[in-house]
Amino acid sequence: MSERILTCIGCPMGCMLTAVLENGTVTSVSGNTCRRGDDYARKECVAPERTVTGTVRVANGSAPVISVRTASPIPKDKVMEAARVMASTAVSAPISAGDTVIANLAGTGVALIATRGCEAR
Repeated sequence: MSERILTCIGCPMGCMLTAVLENGTVTSVSGNTCRRGDDYARKECVAPERTVTGTVRVANGSAPVISVRTASPIPKDKVMEAARVMASTAVSAPISAGDTVIANLAGTGVALIATRGCEAR
């Protein structure tokens, strides 16, 4: 049995959580003031995920970069690989907010989408 101390990011309260793990399974969570804390601790201890945001270069655009984010969270261990892919990616203008920039980011099955548009020069 082991314990893991976490700060919840499920809501603005930032509760200090204690998750008890046995054989890689969360058996109990304490310290949460809402259900989201329990859900967060169980997921974070077993299969942590993150929504990734950043920028991607734009070729022939009215701006040099556009902001992007993953359509849904990706496994935490893929975040750095996703960042490297984003850093080496360029899109051609025009692009609109909501457009898919990369359909399968870093082999996660999750799309990278534009959060801001950019007109062509």
